[in-house]
Amino acid sequence: MGGKEAKTKPKGGSKCFKLSIVFLLLTIVPVTGFSLRSCRISNDVALCVNSGLGVVPKDVPSTVKGFDLSLNRISKIQVSDFKNFSILTQLDLNNNRISQIDTGAFVDLISLQKLNLNNNKLRELGDHLFLGLSNLQELRLNSNQITAVSSTSFRSLTSLTLLDISKNKLAHVTKLHTILQHLPNLRTLKIQNNHLTKFRSWELTNSSLALASIDLSQNPVEDFQITADVFPNLTWINLARTPKKLIWDVRNKTFLRGVSTLDISWFEMPFDNIKKILESVNSSLTILRMDEMKYRYNHEALINVSCTIPTLSKLQLRRNKFNSVSSDLFQLCINITELDLKDNLIQNISNEAFRSFQRLRIVDLSRNMLPSVPLALRNLRTLSELDLSKNKISTLECHDFANLTRLRQLSLHLNTISVLKDCVFKDLTRLDVLKLQSNTISKLNGAFKTYLPNLRQLRLNGNKLTILRYGEFKGLKSLQNLSLHQNQIKKIENGSFIGLTSLTDIQLLTNDLSQHELNKGGFNDLINLRRLDLSDNHINYDSSSALPHPPFSKLSHLQSLSLPGQKHRGKAQLPCNFLQGLTNLSDFKARNMQLVSFSKGMFKYTPQLQTLDLSSNELIDISPDLFFPIQGLKSLYISRTNLRSLDFLIGANLTELEFLQSRKNAYSVISKDVIGSLPALIYVDLQGNSFTCDCDNAWFLKWVEKDNRTQVFDAYNFECNYPPDLKGKKLLDLDVGPCTVDIDFICYVSTTCMILLFMGVSFTYNFLRWQLVYAYYLFLAFLFDSKQRNKQAPTQYDAFVSYNVHDEPWVIGQMLPKLEGEQGWKLCLHHRDFEPGKPIIENITDAIYGSRKTICVISRKYLESEWCSREIQVASFRLFDEHKDVLILVFLEDIPRSQLSPYYSMRKLLQRRTYLSWLQAQEHTELFWEKLRQALKTRRDLSQDRLLLTVEDRP
Repeated sequence: MGGKEAKTKPKGGSKCFKLSIVFLLLTIVPVTGFSLRSCRISNDVALCVNSGLGVVPKDVPSTVKGFDLSLNRISKIQVSDFKNFSILTQLDLNNNRISQIDTGAFVDLISLQKLNLNNNKLRELGDHLFLGLSNLQELRLNSNQITAVSSTSFRSLTSLTLLDISKNKLAHVTKLHTILQHLPNLRTLKIQNNHLTKFRSWELTNSSLALASIDLSQNPVEDFQITADVFPNLTWINLARTPKKLIWDVRNKTFLRGVSTLDISWFEMPFDNIKKILESVNSSLTILRMDEMKYRYNHEALINVSCTIPTLSKLQLRRNKFNSVSSDLFQLCINITELDLKDNLIQNISNEAFRSFQRLRIVDLSRNMLPSVPLALRNLRTLSELDLSKNKISTLECHDFANLTRLRQLSLHLNTISVLKDCVFKDLTRLDVLKLQSNTISKLNGAFKTYLPNLRQLRLNGNKLTILRYGEFKGLKSLQNLSLHQNQIKKIENGSFIGLTSLTDIQLLTNDLSQHELNKGGFNDLINLRRLDLSDNHINYDSSSALPHPPFSKLSHLQSLSLPGQKHRGKAQLPCNFLQGLTNLSDFKARNMQLVSFSKGMFKYTPQLQTLDLSSNELIDISPDLFFPIQGLKSLYISRTNLRSLDFLIGANLTELEFLQSRKNAYSVISKDVIGSLPALIYVDLQGNSFTCDCDNAWFLKWVEKDNRTQVFDAYNFECNYPPDLKGKKLLDLDVGPCTVDIDFICYVSTTCMILLFMGVSFTYNFLRWQLVYAYYLFLAFLFDSKQRNKQAPTQYDAFVSYNVHDEPWVIGQMLPKLEGEQGWKLCLHHRDFEPGKPIIENITDAIYGSRKTICVISRKYLESEWCSREIQVASFRLFDEHKDVLILVFLEDIPRSQLSPYYSMRKLLQRRTYLSWLQAQEHTELFWEKLRQALKTRRDLSQDRLLLTVEDRP
């Protein structure tokens, strides 16, 4: 992150050093995370709604398929904003402040199908504005300020089927021509409220269009002319709120031969003009909408003129302020199958009002003032759907639905019905859906004991039921969904649900049920139940002891179970066998129950569990053993549970967990081991926790910032709670530099050192290898010298002769007869005097320190010999340590100084010592042996010894 403000405070140097080492090891762990500053990702959609964004965020991964940026403050779309989003299919920019879009801004969106630019501030659509959107199918530009459109703006949109450019300022239909000429597949065009005063076909297009739907509503169109067959596929026209001065000129009725839906709501034009419009479409019209007609029409005449259209099947008359429906209002509506009178002020309907309807299937009388079910409905034998919701119906009589044997859906919700009679639904043998919610029903009185054999959905929620009695629903053999929530149910008698063998979903949340009611086994009859919601009741167990009769032991098909958030607070537990029998349970919610713990084997009965919600409890700690029976868990919710750590996840082995929500708990550190134990995690929500802002969270901080697979929701708003001087700072604003080692820098330094070492070794081997060899042997000699210097053993020999085996003939044939035979010296020779079985190096040191002198017979072979080198090195140490002239050098060959340079020790000795040369003394051999005899004499002073030798001295 850039611009980091706060600094972390390591707790100690050693700890930070340890953390640095850990960071080095963590680089190989394949667990990574990412967080978006202002967005979250759900089901491959980036949701950045109402986030205060001024620009398109750059941290959204290009792998998303949906991108919702609505309700922000973005003013400009730039070329770089949607780079690389090649698989994006939906882009929502609704409700921003966009006034400028750069050319080519959408060029990378090759898969985009839906683009929403509604409610922005666009004034002009420039050249090639939508370049690249060849697969776009829906474009919405509603509620901008568009006044001009370039001739090439829509050229790329060859796949567009829907265009909504309503509530702009196009003003003239010729601007639509600029748009439509490039849209060969356009089916739906919405241009409402664009200040259009004329709609003339020759100005709009010169060829046939594929348009099926056109919305011209809320335009002050005074001249509507179609003079050519340019709309052969048109099926839907909306002319609502057109001024009363409209001149309708359709030259040929066949030009609108396919129009099936016409909306002329809010019309103010004279009755004769309306008739003219209806005559233009009377060969195909099936749906007519005449809502809120403003002109003081004779509604009876208007409706009956409409009903003369032979193809008309649906008539919609909403918000027309009918007080009553007379017997003559629909007398010509023989063919109508759907009648919509919703949201009027109807209080009374004549008993004969619907006698003309012979095919009526759907009637909507909702949002009126009806005090009872109208008698006019009783003879509608073809009726399949009836909506009487939100009226003032207080009672239902046994004959209210007489003869409605084909009725499939009945809506009576939001009335004031208090009591049901057992005979009220006796004729509704085919009823599929019954909505009775939000009334004041307190007793069912056997209304569901005998009838309604085909009912699949029953909604009784929001009433005043207090008790469910034996056999209350036994007639509902086909019932699949039963809604009883938001009642006052305190008691469920055994057998209340008998007969409901097909029931899969029951809602009992927000009632007054207690644990005692559950223990009675009231649910045992629901053998095929899939979903059971008991949230917000009074279920409160105070012990984890096993129940003699677990409440759900017969519900082996149950998949979802929701337990209550308590209405009365108090610590609670769940019996250890509470879930016994739920072998197929996949979703378990136990929110807000004030649970303090769970028995270790709680979930051994639910091996298929995939979603577990334990939020808003008092768990404090959770044992990893709890999760062993449910290792296929996908989602875990543990928010507001006072957890002090997530370490229990380490041993829980939840390798398939994908979603983790743990908001507002008491932990402050997220460790690497916790995240590493969840390899399948793709979303984690840790909002509202009190994070420690020091090195303990350094790994977590780094993990959050990595853009990879696991999304950390709202991480950029995580705040520090400790240490006090960082409280309130953003966690991701911290600098973790003191806690970690820069891996790149370490790699650089390590690589550099290795290269320099390699170069140094190569240089040394090529140019200094002999000096190194010398140093090595010098060190060994030093070790042996240190070992021998304090022994002070008596000398056994006058001289130890160091020579190479190649020079042995000269030593045996020349030196030995002269020094031992003629002069009487006692010499030590390795082939004759070394002790068998003793290490060679020990023999060498014992011989040198056991002799007064050491004679080195030097030749080229001698210099190349490893053992000869060791002998001269040991002798050199004795020379330097005892400050005695114990070393005599005899050269058998003339060796130039340049050839001595690799033999650093020899060269150094020759710079300070005298020596004898056999090659130079061959003409005066007696002098040579005399000089060697003098050198073998014992001397105490080095300087005196050096004066005895007069042979050539090399610098």
